[in-house]
Amino acid sequence: MAIQLKLSPSLKMSQKLVMTPMLQQAIKLLPLARLELAQKVRQEITENPVLEEIIEEEEEELQDKTEIDEDTEVSEPKENFEVTDQKDEGVEHTLENPDMDWDTYFQDNIDRGSSAENYTEQPTIETTHQKEPSLQEHLLWQLNLSVDSDRKSFIGSCIIGNINNDGYLLGNINDVGEICNASELEVLSVLKIIQGFEPLGVGARSLQECLMIQAQADEHSTPLILKLIKSYLDRTEERYLTKVSSELNVRIELVIEAIKIIKGYNPKPGQIFNSERIDYVVPDIFVIKTEKGYDVTLNDDGIPRLRISPYYHSLLKTSAKGETKDYLEEKHRSALWFLKSIDQRRQTIYKVGKSIIKLQKKFLDLGLSYLQPMVLKDVAKDIEMHESTVSRITTNKYIDTPQGVFELKFFFHSGIKSYMGNSMSSIRVKNIIKDIISTEDEKKPLTDEQMVQTLMHKNVNIARRTITKYRKELNIPSASKRKRIF
Repeated sequence: MAIQLKLSPSLKMSQKLVMTPMLQQAIKLLPLARLELAQKVRQEITENPVLEEIIEEEEEELQDKTEIDEDTEVSEPKENFEVTDQKDEGVEHTLENPDMDWDTYFQDNIDRGSSAENYTEQPTIETTHQKEPSLQEHLLWQLNLSVDSDRKSFIGSCIIGNINNDGYLLGNINDVGEICNASELEVLSVLKIIQGFEPLGVGARSLQECLMIQAQADEHSTPLILKLIKSYLDRTEERYLTKVSSELNVRIELVIEAIKIIKGYNPKPGQIFNSERIDYVVPDIFVIKTEKGYDVTLNDDGIPRLRISPYYHSLLKTSAKGETKDYLEEKHRSALWFLKSIDQRRQTIYKVGKSIIKLQKKFLDLGLSYLQPMVLKDVAKDIEMHESTVSRITTNKYIDTPQGVFELKFFFHSGIKSYMGNSMSSIRVKNIIKDIISTEDEKKPLTDEQMVQTLMHKNVNIARRTITKYRKELNIPSASKRKRIF
């Protein structure tokens, strides 16, 4: 029997997430840091003539200007942020906020020009930030003071260009020689000069050579120290000391003293010029102490304030149908969505900040020991948004509290059950572990198993493997590696 295929129409209801460009834009704005947001705003101002920055001098005047009638031929964006997928269902609420003061974005300011006489160019962040010299710059400066020929200067530049951030020379002498078309003897001669530069040990090709350079320049160095670096560098641990002492025919006390001096040398001399320096953090949220407890205020400094350009708004109303009007309508609609996205981002940050101070009041009052376990779900439930929205908005954001400045992500961590049945912050447990290790007997450091018993007396119920995990996260070595005999 032949199989017959039939086609018949049918109706089927389904839901799916439609990620419009406007929704994508709103989501992308959430995780941006302050500087990134300011750059994005500047970019939008450049690309969209309908958007206009409010100059500080105009802010007071805007309150007295005649409001422009918002009844224009361009309709408000019909799309909304209603999504059927649970990934970002928190995004929609504030974008459709009826309390948003749209009059601010349509305030008129007839003077659209600018006077060159009254314009003062402000210094950029780059020009006001004093940049410390890098390791390479510091070495090149010393090189220019130390060599007397262009040839040596060129070879030295090649060598310095192949020194990594730790201060070590990458590759071998032949590699450098090929780069700068120099003989091995020429490269070694200039390398010897560079190895005399500050910081001592720079330009070394191995840890042994790095320590030897520092030992040879140390007035307290001894032949025993040089011998240990040259032949016994891999046998400076406690279990080798008796054998090393016997082979060198030296009292073990002298060997221990020599090793102490060697351990005082810098194995990574270039790190003092590490370009990854700590920058100042500008908080996005300030926590304020009030009579009723705590409140938050947002830091909008440095982020341009925007409005719809009165000129283009008026031009849109008077333009006849055609390409010009279509262009202005598209830009006007895009500008409105961008303003809504900015406002949504701001409101979400505010809500998250309020939720954190609500859930972490003991921490604000008493400090780190009273930090409560908290996960994204807790804040998401409190502000009635999805976890993904909370996760995005807490990225690259900082809050200034009475206990210091913290990244918002800092507050999200798991809890450890205490023997009293309460839940204790994992961050607090890590600090307890750190405090215990900092006060332990260095000659008899606590093992992870012993740490379990110590924490038990502090009402912390924790497994040995969890202690091991936290210890590694704190970059604390095991007990055997923490042990000191001198």
